[in-house]
Amino acid sequence: MTGMLLEDDFAKVGVDPRLEWRHPPARWAVAPERSVLVVEPAAKTDYWQRTHYGFQNDNGPFLFTRAGGDFVMTTHVRFRPAHQYDQAGLMVRLSASCWLKTSVEFEPNGPSRLGAVVTNAGYSDWSTQPFPSDRREIWLRIRREGPDYIVDGSDDGAAWTQLRIAHLHEDDGAREVECGLYACSPMGEGFAAEFELLRIAPGRAA
Repeated sequence: MTGMLLEDDFAKVGVDPRLEWRHPPARWAVAPERSVLVVEPAAKTDYWQRTHYGFQNDNGPFLFTRAGGDFVMTTHVRFRPAHQYDQAGLMVRLSASCWLKTSVEFEPNGPSRLGAVVTNAGYSDWSTQPFPSDRREIWLRIRREGPDYIVDGSDDGAAWTQLRIAHLHEDDGAREVECGLYACSPMGEGFAAEFELLRIAPGRAA
């Protein structure tokens, strides 16, 4: 990969001007002295469509830019969960009925869940694997290759483990998509996420 579509390490006041909010949270700030973006989503915020639970939520804070073609999007996120399902990570979105997100979702009474939600034709699915409930950080990345997506996780940002391969039905592989950081608190308020990086590099991972 050469060049960079966007790279923000949150070391300056404010975010990259190419980023914009969908459903901006009431509480968020860049802390340049610590090089983090802090996001505190409100209660009852989530992204989910219909499957199993029946409800439709499309109201979580999502800080995004638009990118076309193949890319690799990466973040490092720390989280301070307060309630079940508190989550923060990466999202790619074409519409309310077609999107992908990846994160750790907190479980207070057992292992949390590291995984991805893929939504096509207005129905979500959720693939997960156990994640230690006392662990508070992770590296995540989403690779767009044509109309398909590969989701990876990492302990250190160097060695990656594949979590999911998925296809987004509204994606033709060429159109621009919304891509960036998201955070949600489906149950209650009090959750805070700290993002240390948002990098979107063109092309495919080596």
